[in-house]
Amino acid sequence: MTKQEVTDLLEKNKNSLLQEIKESKELLFLIKESATRKLTDDEKVKVKEQLLDICKSIPAFTVFMLPGGALLLPLLIKMIPNILPSAFRE
Repeated sequence: MTKQEVTDLLEKNKNSLLQEIKESKELLFLIKESATRKLTDDEKVKVKEQLLDICKSIPAFTVFMLPGGALLLPLLIKMIPNILPSAFRE
């Protein structure tokens, strides 16, 4: 990999991570709101999608942390494309 490819990859993942954080903040807001009012159907869909994204993050990061996980994770992504949260999908 060239220096530019590595830089581009880091920039892309930084933006994806920031997007996930933004969506997680929205999830927390909606969960708090659900305690005082009924959520709309659109809000319920957002909550469901975000909770699924969080559940998908755990296996992806677990695989990455295993010895050789940095090599295994790209293979798993090819085999199971929905293993990554939505912000990290191309």
